[in-house]
Amino acid sequence: MARFNIFLLFVTIACALGVVTSQHKARKLFIELKSEKERAQQMEVEWGKLQIEQSTLAMPARVEKLARQQLQMQLPPAEQIRYIRLNSSVVVQQ
Repeated sequence: MARFNIFLLFVTIACALGVVTSQHKARKLFIELKSEKERAQQMEVEWGKLQIEQSTLAMPARVEKLARQQLQMQLPPAEQIRYIRLNSSVVVQQ
């Protein structure tokens, strides 16, 4: 009977250590999850800022202004402009 009690004591201690270990792992994983959620939130904010910046930089008026100022580009005369329809291969001249 004494051996059985000692066996049960060791089993109880092993179970208790298992519970403590699993709780510790669960807490570590929860902390990691929380930090990853915060990181994801920061990345979403950064993504939003980048989208706003991209839309600002790609505005047609800004692109045209930079083309005129930095590249000395200008619109061609109206007689040189040709429109091509995508549905057919007919070229329409203005």
